[in-house]
Amino acid sequence: MTSHSPSAPQDPAAPAAPTASEASQRSKAPKDPWDLPDVSHLVVGVLGGTGEQGRGLAHRFARAGQKVIIGSRSAERAREAAGALGHGVEGADNAETARRSDVVIVAVPWDGHAETLESLREELAGKLVVDCVNPLGFDKKGAYALRPEEGSAAEQAAALLPASRVTAAFHHLSAVLLQDASVEEIDTDVMVLGEERADVEIVQALAGRVPGMRGVFAGRLRNAHQVESLVANLISVNRRYKAHAGLRITDV
Repeated sequence: MTSHSPSAPQDPAAPAAPTASEASQRSKAPKDPWDLPDVSHLVVGVLGGTGEQGRGLAHRFARAGQKVIIGSRSAERAREAAGALGHGVEGADNAETARRSDVVIVAVPWDGHAETLESLREELAGKLVVDCVNPLGFDKKGAYALRPEEGSAAEQAAALLPASRVTAAFHHLSAVLLQDASVEEIDTDVMVLGEERADVEIVQALAGRVPGMRGVFAGRLRNAHQVESLVANLISVNRRYKAHAGLRITDV
């Protein structure tokens, strides 16, 4: 006679095992858009790091614990600016900054944008490039947006750097607030644009390293022109109200 061990009684309160169809649906569940990667180990380089915007961004990221290198055409000037910033910031010429960095923020003047990127095409190959340049003109009526032939500064960067992963972000930040050591939080959202979700999420996460700041996906690079252009409106706001205005995206 063959003996059979009795099976354990099934707990009627226990949840039923998912069917193959249910398991498949769960595996296809959309990713949480706020589930962002850890970027604390990445080295951030800032081209144009001796300018107002570049210096401000370098200060905020270094203060948040990020390793930062600021670049300039003059390595000596970059090192002087880095020493003034403290927080472990280093200075180097633009080429060395690009080579040593994982993420490279482009914060150069618009007039030198194309020339700078063309000269660094080899050093920026394979790098995640974040363009924050705003093509603007100024006349007696104030600031106004320029329309680059490629459509935007970010699209120009993508055209000039075919071997790089180009995104766009950090356009609407006040250089005054970024550099003010007495300001603990930067109360603003950062609109991030790019072609690859993984690259955009790295930039979003980087923005989130700064207290008060949040990175929000805002579309592909083809939408960068209106984001860059909005700075002209913020300049008008700031001049009228003696402010340092930023942006907040509601309901997300």
